[in-house]
Amino acid sequence: MNRNLEMVLSLLPVILLVTGGLVVLLSEVFLVSGRRGYQVALTVAFSAAAALSVLASPGISVFAKQAVADGFSAFVTVTICAGLALSALLGAGWLHARGLERGEFYALALFGAAGMSLLGMATDLVVAFIAIEVMSLATYSLAAYQRRGRKPAEAAFKYFLLGAFSSAIFLYGTALVFGAAESTLFSALAAAPGRLLLAGLVLVIVGLGFKVAAVPFHTWAPDVYEGAPTPVTAFMAAGVKVAAFAVLSRLMIAVYDIADPTRRQLFGIVSALAILTMFFGNLLALPQKSVKRMLAYSSIAHAGYLLVAVVTLGVSGARPAALSGLLYYLASYTATVIGAFAVVAALEGRGRTADEEPEDAWDLSRFAGLGRRRPALALAMAVFMISLAGIPPTAGFVGKLLIFQTAVQGQVYVLAIFGVLTSVLGAYYYLRVVVYMYMRAPERDEELAKPSPAISFAVAVAAAAVMVLGITPEPIARLAKAVAATAGF
Repeated sequence: MNRNLEMVLSLLPVILLVTGGLVVLLSEVFLVSGRRGYQVALTVAFSAAAALSVLASPGISVFAKQAVADGFSAFVTVTICAGLALSALLGAGWLHARGLERGEFYALALFGAAGMSLLGMATDLVVAFIAIEVMSLATYSLAAYQRRGRKPAEAAFKYFLLGAFSSAIFLYGTALVFGAAESTLFSALAAAPGRLLLAGLVLVIVGLGFKVAAVPFHTWAPDVYEGAPTPVTAFMAAGVKVAAFAVLSRLMIAVYDIADPTRRQLFGIVSALAILTMFFGNLLALPQKSVKRMLAYSSIAHAGYLLVAVVTLGVSGARPAALSGLLYYLASYTATVIGAFAVVAALEGRGRTADEEPEDAWDLSRFAGLGRRRPALALAMAVFMISLAGIPPTAGFVGKLLIFQTAVQGQVYVLAIFGVLTSVLGAYYYLRVVVYMYMRAPERDEELAKPSPAISFAVAVAAAAVMVLGITPEPIARLAKAVAATAGF
């Protein structure tokens, strides 16, 4: 096969996502009516096409070995595309109810997903930086999509400012790594251990720590999650986390091949980040009365669990199991968190901005008595909360089980114990939502609006995915193991 054709096929998911964004933008230019339902259909169609296109990939390196299309990147791309499709369906109902549906929303989501997909392929710090910026610029714009209102403006400004700060740190770290290794390829890092390389890698990890909202780089997450439109929050919580952990995994596997003491020091830094993130993410979620902010802190806590898998990647014997557990966890978390935010969106008011929503738009009180008023919606939310808590028979339970098992296998006992204990702590605030839905009477007689068909469909698909992945995890688990066993890094 011609080398150029192989490169095009390897990059086909990214190409299709970018093409989809351009098509949606052009459709907005030539719009002859106010109806935009076809735009969400286009977004879902291009997402599905990008996900299926990984089957055509020849599995080769591109950009002079600066990126690779392998089984790992294929799994990441499919997960991102699934999250994009669900978020687009959620956005269709949410935006239409507020008269905010525009082609820019779907185009930015497609461009952001293209950056995420490329980030999952990156094996070089420069390509990773470019992909991060493509992803970040799209999500910055989506966070400010409502344009008017104090909360959206504050969320967008805070996200942009701290995001730019983290990108600067990442780029400075890349410069130091290049100075030490004379290359920015991940594969070249093991040949240049030393203090300069250690300093550069620490800064790179800090830059990625902002993206995954690891403690102490998490301060932007609660305000941004609350102020951004709920479909954007769902897309950020899933897609950004999947892409950032994909590149972090590739980087840390290369880092763990560096000779001591650099390897041991980096191992300790990431372990400390995992402990802090699990503990403070769950602790700060406990007093939250806003379900949206609670889910933001929950996202931080789940970043901590994923960091446990990243640490376990440093144990060569446990590496394939840790990688497969991480991939399974990312897939299950994507379905769960988008479904949870979809239920939150269904219960929100009809304000055109976050400031026009009711004061208690995301308060726990809105969930009181939901089991009687909207039984299907309450059942779906209960499934998502139980999954996030890690209770069987949901996907969240299997994901946590796989990660903690590999931590024990890799003899990272402290992280495994911390993960189990903080999961028990997290069960309190997740199950509190279930208690409100089924054991609390509504505080006032309020007629809840019926969710749009698009939101209802997104909730149903996400809930079905969570249960299927939990009851019959073998197909995805086997796929993740096969990907981990054949990953080219």
